[in-house]
Amino acid sequence: MNPAALRALRRRVLTTQPTLDEALTRWAQEEAGHAFLANPAAQLGYASLARYVAEASASWLRASPPSLRVLDWGCGKGHVSYLLRKEGLQVVSADRIGGGGDSAFGQATPILRHAGIDVVPLTDDVALPFSEATFDVVLSFGVLEHVPNDAASLRELGRVLKPGGLFFCFFLPYTASWTQRLAHLRGDRYHDRLYGRRQLRGLLAGAGFTLLDLWFRQLLPKNSVRYPAPWAFERVDQWLTEHTPLKHFATNVECVAVKATAG
Repeated sequence: MNPAALRALRRRVLTTQPTLDEALTRWAQEEAGHAFLANPAAQLGYASLARYVAEASASWLRASPPSLRVLDWGCGKGHVSYLLRKEGLQVVSADRIGGGGDSAFGQATPILRHAGIDVVPLTDDVALPFSEATFDVVLSFGVLEHVPNDAASLRELGRVLKPGGLFFCFFLPYTASWTQRLAHLRGDRYHDRLYGRRQLRGLLAGAGFTLLDLWFRQLLPKNSVRYPAPWAFERVDQWLTEHTPLKHFATNVECVAVKATAG
């Protein structure tokens, strides 16, 4: 597979409607902070990304999903780990102790509990308790922008990733996003760091990654708004961020990169 084929796979997978998970919807309703996952627009987005990770990883690495070991770095509520496991991947879930309310250790986690998912505790802001070249795939689902040192964390993720392995980065807040700028104007600094394309490329290169694909996603809010036809809305949103200049105001810039091989 080459980068062009990988881009084509992304477009195909992310525009194919997944199935809502009734158990995930039910578990999410047990905690107010998880309720957005009961919103079809949000859940379908996460499910399509999980399926993309599985299919892209299997195709690029020429391996079946059950043979691939994946690190869900900063697993939080556990919904990503749960959805990835449904795709057949071997998932190791890890999160920071003392990482605040977003951490799996700083909140109630009904999804992790019901799904029987154990979480590896991380005791350092950067260092991970795994040997070199442990994982085939590492993921940042809305995590990189919150760590104290993004460059050092990327280098550490590269250390535990096998040569030729994949790094997926989703929900990275984009510097020109209208929703992020509006949040800042309202005093909401949850995303205090915003990222541009050049900055992201530089961080990846500095950590020994080669960028394979970069795209924009989510022009309009999904977690807080219930749409009458959520997947139709998702398709429109994706089309706008793929084919029109409005993509430059999208909420997120996202990417997949590969760790350089020796020699």
